[in-house]
Amino acid sequence: VGRSPRGKAIDVTPEEFQAAWEINFLSAVRATRAAVASIRETKGSIVNISSLAGKSASRHLGAYPPAKFALSAWSQQLRLELDAEGIHVFLVCPGPIIREDAGERYDKEAADLPPEARQPGGGVKVGSIEPAWLAGQIVDGCEGRWSELVVPYRARFLFAIQQMWPWLGDWLLNRFSS
Repeated sequence: VGRSPRGKAIDVTPEEFQAAWEINFLSAVRATRAAVASIRETKGSIVNISSLAGKSASRHLGAYPPAKFALSAWSQQLRLELDAEGIHVFLVCPGPIIREDAGERYDKEAADLPPEARQPGGGVKVGSIEPAWLAGQIVDGCEGRWSELVVPYRARFLFAIQQMWPWLGDWLLNRFSS
């Protein structure tokens, strides 16, 4: 479950932040808590689907990145706490996924924003991901008990740069956005 509303962060109301928080973060917390007893029995996997925005913010994504950052932190915390019980926690951070309405789904809510805000990824120049391919990667990640999957893979370099040199990461994001 997730929703990626558009808007300038400063213009997003607390109520809109709360709605993004509910659907993009707290829904995963609730689902995990409801299923953890069964997962403990099977030593299974918890898979949280985040976003590239769960690792790096981007312009015009409003309340989406803060909620997805929380999901990323929740996943890491679960990994640290549940690993000793044999529970696998897998965070998936994909870029835009190919869908029929990809070029127009944000037109109405982003009407007052620059044109790139209407694009998948909020205008960050990154290709869209084939859903079937991503599903296969998620299965592989569960079988291999990966910690994280970030696609496109090259985004990991940006995230590493942003952690070490935030100013350089911001410059790169601005440089490679529409």
